[in-house]
Amino acid sequence: MKGSLFFLLSLLSCFAFSQSPITPFEKSDGKETATYSECINYYKKLDHASNKISIKIMGMSDAGYPYHVVLYSNDGQFNPAQWHAKHKLVLLVINGIHPGEPDGVDACMMLIRDLNNGKIKMPGNIALAIIPIYNIGGALNRNSYSRANQNGPASYGFRGNSQNLDLNRDFTKSDSWDSRSFAEIFHWLDPDIQLDNHVSDGADYSYTMTLISSQYDKLGGELGKYSHDTFDPMLYKAMEKRSWPMCPYVNVEDEDPGKGWQQFYDPPRYSSGYAALFHTLGFIAETHMLKPFKDRVLSTYTLMQCLIDEASAHAPDILERRRNDILADEHRTQFDLKWEPDQQREDSISFKGYIAAYEISEVTGRPRLYYDHNRPFEKNVPYHDYFKATRTVEAPDAWIIPQGWHEVLDLLKRNNVQFERLNKDTTLNVQTYHIDEYHPLPSPYEKHHKNMNTKVSSSFQNIKFLKGDYIIPANQSKKRFLVEMLEPTGDDSYFSWNFFDAILQQKEGYSDYRWEDLAAEWLHQHPELRSALDEKKSSDSSFANNPDAQLAFVYKHSPFYEAAHLRYPVYRLLKSH
Repeated sequence: MKGSLFFLLSLLSCFAFSQSPITPFEKSDGKETATYSECINYYKKLDHASNKISIKIMGMSDAGYPYHVVLYSNDGQFNPAQWHAKHKLVLLVINGIHPGEPDGVDACMMLIRDLNNGKIKMPGNIALAIIPIYNIGGALNRNSYSRANQNGPASYGFRGNSQNLDLNRDFTKSDSWDSRSFAEIFHWLDPDIQLDNHVSDGADYSYTMTLISSQYDKLGGELGKYSHDTFDPMLYKAMEKRSWPMCPYVNVEDEDPGKGWQQFYDPPRYSSGYAALFHTLGFIAETHMLKPFKDRVLSTYTLMQCLIDEASAHAPDILERRRNDILADEHRTQFDLKWEPDQQREDSISFKGYIAAYEISEVTGRPRLYYDHNRPFEKNVPYHDYFKATRTVEAPDAWIIPQGWHEVLDLLKRNNVQFERLNKDTTLNVQTYHIDEYHPLPSPYEKHHKNMNTKVSSSFQNIKFLKGDYIIPANQSKKRFLVEMLEPTGDDSYFSWNFFDAILQQKEGYSDYRWEDLAAEWLHQHPELRSALDEKKSSDSSFANNPDAQLAFVYKHSPFYEAAHLRYPVYRLLKSH
């Protein structure tokens, strides 16, 4: 009898533990963050104990570990297509993209447990997906010193992944298996809202939590306006009500935020900028680095509670506006590719900070900035949260990409882009871009010497395409993504990330003595080119004194010059032409 009773009590104890396991964060009284194995094993225990939780393995990381996606839904259904069919709002949370910023890792472990045991309520119209730790390689590279600016935890992961890449710069170029796996996860889920949990660097102030929202003007459409005017303000009010006042991300470093600041601009390389390409509301939570780790985790936990509650309350409006914007983009022709702050528009927000002052440094003997906690202030400051477009492009009816550009085509496929393939060799009249100017970064940035300030000219040419080359129709749900990736002047286009740099190198050339004879013969046959050469000599003295430049001029205006040099190999098909 005693044995049976002991067995029963053991079962009940195990059941209670599986329903409400204690996290390493809680065991350490807010001093420790879970290791990668502790985190994944924790979710596996909850999955085993609950029919509301499921773990799906999708894709591989550079570290050689697979990705686990934790799914939570009250109805026990874990198919995102069914979620969308039932008009559930799908919320994706990303943790540990920078594993030295682990606040979301521990907050989500507690959140899922508390949803499961009923401590907090999950609305029936919300489905939740969590990537427990995105940068697995960085999480396994654990230390206690790489976050010099940060107040805890005792140890944590490293910012770079297994290739030493910053994964929050990799969403479009996708150099990592991590990012390529993320694209698979993202498009499988098709989230309506995405939250990426971080810890800030920068100025000092009183807030524990700050927030980056998808840049409203760039997100555009009904959803951008709704986020700016309605949804985001409700998040701030909800956090205030729960005693975690929040302000927009303080985009200031080594300066005085009391003077105001410009909203963070998020091109598609970042998580929120990438999400915006698919009309997903993107948020980046940025807790303050100097606040205690315990407070940072608890504020992240609270933000996710508020996000779930507000998303539930506003779900019909968000879903309708997102759907309308996707359909509207399929019929749009003009898309904005370049943005700059709109200095004519600003908001004024209440801000709680500390007076920025200077004292003599013990290290350098020179004045150094510090924030005086003995002199806190609260006042309204300028907040520049509007941008205006400075470059616009017209989308074609389709793009054509020769099949040899495997890397680009693979990335398009991973982003669920629809395409067709030519069933025979075909000559088509297409619009082509010539790369007139570009400026590669002199130093590497995330594995690339990024092409900046690109300028192009266009013309229509008859191009022979081969059987199997790809036709990418513009009118599809991924149209905004296609414009940003395939138009070479985009901030984070595939051209800007060096995927097409092979066209920038001339493959054929000439020996001067041989070309002298051919050039002379060509000029005899084409007097109009002789006139152009003479005109340039008379108008440009440096050119007139440079025989090499003159030979090159004739070469580049003859059929001997290779057509592929500087011709962008993504061609635009226009039915109206």
